[in-house]
Amino acid sequence: MPSSRISDEHLRQYSDLAEDWMQQYLRVDTTNPPGNEMRGVEFFKKILDDEGIENRVFEIAPGRGDLWARIPHTTAESKRPIILLNHMDVVTSDASHWKVPPFSGELRDGYIWGRGAQDMKDEGLAQLVVMVMLKREKVALDRDVIFLAVADEEAEGRGTDWFTKNQRDLLGNAEFLINEGGENLLENGKVKYVGVDVGEKTSYWLHVVAHGRPGHGSRPNPDSAPNRLVHALNKILAYKTPLRVLPVVDEFLRDMAPYEPPERTLYYRNVKKAIEDKSFQQEVERDESLNFLLRDTISLTMLGGSEQTNVIPPEAWANLDLRILPGGDPKAVLETLRRVVNDPDVTIEPIEPEFREANYSSTDNSLFAAIRETSAKYFPGTPVVPHITSGYTENQRYRPLGIVAYGFNPYTATEEEGSTEHGNDERIRVEEVRRGPRVLFDVVVKVAGQ
Repeated sequence: MPSSRISDEHLRQYSDLAEDWMQQYLRVDTTNPPGNEMRGVEFFKKILDDEGIENRVFEIAPGRGDLWARIPHTTAESKRPIILLNHMDVVTSDASHWKVPPFSGELRDGYIWGRGAQDMKDEGLAQLVVMVMLKREKVALDRDVIFLAVADEEAEGRGTDWFTKNQRDLLGNAEFLINEGGENLLENGKVKYVGVDVGEKTSYWLHVVAHGRPGHGSRPNPDSAPNRLVHALNKILAYKTPLRVLPVVDEFLRDMAPYEPPERTLYYRNVKKAIEDKSFQQEVERDESLNFLLRDTISLTMLGGSEQTNVIPPEAWANLDLRILPGGDPKAVLETLRRVVNDPDVTIEPIEPEFREANYSSTDNSLFAAIRETSAKYFPGTPVVPHITSGYTENQRYRPLGIVAYGFNPYTATEEEGSTEHGNDERIRVEEVRRGPRVLFDVVVKVAGQ
């Protein structure tokens, strides 16, 4: 039963619920740290209980929890389940830099404002509404639809790790999973593309320490630790990692070629050749959206040194956030950076001892086909393209379990709206909140409907 077969009155009711629940959910403070995701669990559980939807709560640590819910299949035999995954925690926010309080859920200027409106309480809310729609409309299903809300995604991923270790059976050997990620970019009132996140880069954090002669700030010396650190960082930031074209990126750029200006069209049709062209290389350097797709990236994020302005410390340090493309070798990148710095008084070491190798899912399956068909209905003429995202998502933790995991966003956003994720004034348009659950519902029904 696609949404087109649901009465207009019911569709309005679901949109009204989505708008109301989105405001309520954004008022639940689940800032991580410390998390307090049990507050989000309580919000979800009350609605699920009221709707008569099977659910279970797991408090994995004081104040921190996961929630599992399920709409069971209705056929005698069933296919493997589909999971709707979301995380309840949100990053920190400084209210002094916001136009409205970050946990107000305020409705203003056609937006609902609040931390999590883009990452990812909006998608968790859409998934909740889909569960309610499936139950109320008595949709016939040939596979279970599982709703899984987890804790701690923004830090260490303990919610997912705990669940997959201790409650693996509740995943039911799932075939598909929909999570955060993807991008439906809105430009000049039109959706430029529906980007389905089929893979992600993985993080590789490095700690750089420079050693030097300490002393009084009134007598600067060229061999000081801060000076050595600055020289080393200048070399690192000037270094350009090699350009590399993944098959999924090649497919994405070729699909986008017809929608680009003539010069870019030529590049995108054969990007493997284009990366050898100096003018294209310069274009990649200028364009962040291209740069992260075609190379491992290095960002300087933290610095530290003396506790006092007039003291030259014996050590100064920096942290680097590296994002490695699938198939990349972090050890090779580390050794390269050590050679680039070429200073025995500067050490570079991984912050975490283990590296989680990046992975991605293919597009040859019924879930990707369902996303393509549904997008054609809501965004006619818009290309649906596989995409690699710059940020890590927990899809990386589920694919090794044999699950096809995608980042798919049922909402559209302008570049400016999307940039509020983890930033100030995070918000989502009301019209998207009202429509988004219907988009996701149609995808789920195409995959799980009898």
